[in-house]
Amino acid sequence: MSDRQEAFHALHHAGRPLLLPNAWDHASAAALAARGHPAIGTTSLGVAAAAGRPDGAAATGAQTLALARRLARLPVLLTVDVEAGFSADPAVVADYVAELAGVGVVGINLEDGRADGTLADPEDTAEKIAAVKAAVPELFVNARTDTWWLKVTDPLPRTLARSRAYRAAGADGIFVPGIADPATLRLLAERIDAPLNALYQPGGPGLEELGRAGVARVSTGSLLFRAALAAAVDTAEAVRAGGVAASPALPSYAEVQGLVAADGD
Repeated sequence: MSDRQEAFHALHHAGRPLLLPNAWDHASAAALAARGHPAIGTTSLGVAAAAGRPDGAAATGAQTLALARRLARLPVLLTVDVEAGFSADPAVVADYVAELAGVGVVGINLEDGRADGTLADPEDTAEKIAAVKAAVPELFVNARTDTWWLKVTDPLPRTLARSRAYRAAGADGIFVPGIADPATLRLLAERIDAPLNALYQPGGPGLEELGRAGVARVSTGSLLFRAALAAAVDTAEAVRAGGVAASPALPSYAEVQGLVAADGD
């Protein structure tokens, strides 16, 4: 295992969760890295929306790979959201992920939710995970199950069954987005033998409370992208309505240019 891969694995501690902010382009990732985040993920919604394509529809494999090539040069550990692998063929998924690993990516997020709002067969997802781990054994595979996200009936036993299947296939972590209840997260953390990843939700528990529930990793998902989008629209509306007050928090032109220069490209 390389030093970078080992460092990323070591960041996952039950009770002391890694905050994983999700970027959607070079500037957002570089700005987050500059603020000291040791690891950054990508958000499939942000990447897809920025490219004018739908999320979860296997439509952004090329864009995701191109972004990973740029972000992997930043001084930060990078994990990439690959939706369901951008293919139904486990061998194709494994080849794609191996290419990501080749540019320096240390982890991926692989999901079992489909664009039509249904869950993929767990055996199909497990086959993809096994193929990826066979191709790139040291890569951190975070297996996402959308049982709660898609509001399936009786999600707990289905989540645990899928988690067991994904772990048996080689998954290093389990991601169950859509849960805000610490008691439920605590139960999952106790019954899943892998680092548990939760999705941060505005108004929901914070990092400390999630840590007490046994969560090892907290992702922001598409939140940062959606917040930036909302801020852009609100700022434009404020300008139209009469103006925007000066803000010291607003990055200057030179600061944003510095983010590009820092990449050495």
